[in-house]
Amino acid sequence: MTEAPIDAADTDGDDDADRKVVEEERDELKKFVKGLSADDIKSGNWFTKLTAHAMNAYTEKVDWQYFQERYAGVPADAIVDQRIKMASRYAALEGGLSAGAYTATVAATIGSLGGASPATVPAAAATMMVDVAYTTRLQLRLAYDVSVLYRVPLDLNDPEDLWKLIRVAFTIKSGEAVQKGVVKAVPVMVRPLVKRFYSGSVLAAGRALPVVGKQLLQRNVIKIGIPLVGVPLAVVLNRYTTLLAGRHAQAVFRNEARVIELAENLSKRSQHPQLMLWVAWLVIRANRKIADDEALLMRHLVRVVRERHQVVDEQLAHLVDVDPAEVWRRIDAEPGDLSDLLDVADQVATVDGDVNAREKAVISELRDRCRRV
Repeated sequence: MTEAPIDAADTDGDDDADRKVVEEERDELKKFVKGLSADDIKSGNWFTKLTAHAMNAYTEKVDWQYFQERYAGVPADAIVDQRIKMASRYAALEGGLSAGAYTATVAATIGSLGGASPATVPAAAATMMVDVAYTTRLQLRLAYDVSVLYRVPLDLNDPEDLWKLIRVAFTIKSGEAVQKGVVKAVPVMVRPLVKRFYSGSVLAAGRALPVVGKQLLQRNVIKIGIPLVGVPLAVVLNRYTTLLAGRHAQAVFRNEARVIELAENLSKRSQHPQLMLWVAWLVIRANRKIADDEALLMRHLVRVVRERHQVVDEQLAHLVDVDPAEVWRRIDAEPGDLSDLLDVADQVATVDGDVNAREKAVISELRDRCRRV
């Protein structure tokens, strides 16, 4: 398989060049699909194999330096936007190439697959698997590219990071949004049929299984189960799901980059790194509920303070309930200018949106105590 991404500059949006790239990549994936057994397809194990095959060597070559050499001086947002557009264009081209082999009987063929030998996989099913594998690999690599461009570190040898990439690439958490979005993307005349496939028992069964491969396979039932509209529908759905995956990855990783940047800036400016962690946690816990962005900020604050200031607070790490009196005691015992802590409190309170009443109360108390110092 191709182990490095194709840059927009390599094809410059030329249809013939793009089609050639897509055809070459499809030929590579045909070799991968030939190695799959019918059981691999039915069980969803193809996804496990494809993930390892597509990402292992890729992640060794593609890093921040890789993109810097090709897009020196270009802001990350601009590069991400171009890569999303390029990936959705490739996905659409591939959908058109694959759709010609789809028939109304292929869905039944997939459902009846059995046996253990790759030779038992019917040709029509193999064609569909090339399509599925192509878009799957494309979206995985696109999401990874976006994480690299926003400098959000992902170690795919870490199961947690790998699962994070998979969730982002395939918008697993927002299944309802995907369903509604796909319905809007297809021609009006076939929307009722698409709804039927998305709400049917076949897809419901697939979602009930803890196997991403089966869920991804079910997404393609729409393209092969609706007669007469195979090619245009395959093109639209491939383009749309890839665009959706790219935009979702951009939203997730750009937001995480924002939080990481905030943590680094707060640590850099802080004159009281250990006390800063206590103040940040007090503000976060003021509302009793912890928003995702607040948890993310705290995690990176602890990391940055450890790396920059060599501070590790075991007492805070083992804390169950934060006692405001303990934080105020620490502040009252600290001499000098504490204005940096006020800045920390203000920034932490707004990381997840508007400041609520309880956060305002904590900040007000902090302001009064800092003035008395």
